[in-house]
Amino acid sequence: MALDQGFTLTPRPCTLTGHGVRLEPLSLTHAEALTEAARDGELWNLRVTSVPEPEQTASYIQAALDGYAAGHMLPFVVIHAGTEKIIGSTRYHDIIPSVARLEIGYTWYAKSHQRSHVNTACKLLLLEHAFDTLGAAVVGWRTDNFNHASQRAIERLGAKRDGVLRHHALRRDGTVRDTVMYSVIAGEWPEVHAHLTYQLNRHAD
Repeated sequence: MALDQGFTLTPRPCTLTGHGVRLEPLSLTHAEALTEAARDGELWNLRVTSVPEPEQTASYIQAALDGYAAGHMLPFVVIHAGTEKIIGSTRYHDIIPSVARLEIGYTWYAKSHQRSHVNTACKLLLLEHAFDTLGAAVVGWRTDNFNHASQRAIERLGAKRDGVLRHHALRRDGTVRDTVMYSVIAGEWPEVHAHLTYQLNRHAD
């Protein structure tokens, strides 16, 4: 008989708070604020991201909610705790309960909050919840082969590069990208946790 390798708890909507940010379950009521966040830098013009154009924000949110209903996504909005403003979005996706695997992605932040502590803070909250609460065996990331900033950000978290999936997915402009895959497995989590905590403590100083 095969051993049960699933999650300890099923991923469900929840609020994650700490390090100056709050992640709340995404809903259609966030459409206007999320549109304003994307206007900070006109992020939808970036070729290698999936940030929605202003008129597509509601459908972007609905697709994420449909992914949750289907059991393979859990989307969040990112809120700056000091201003209470929505500054971006992120989610768990490609959730595979049978092997306790999920990925973190669809992540973007208003330009004014990029290159700040926000990404590290959000990733620490998501990783803590994934490994310590849900009992994940592995957390993955994927990014465009030309999104070098995203690759560097993922590597700074302590994730290992697994490889490249060639000719893997369509970009918004209709071209086909290679996808770079990364992961952290449960055994690596204590060291990654210590590393991210150290980075955030340095920011606080």
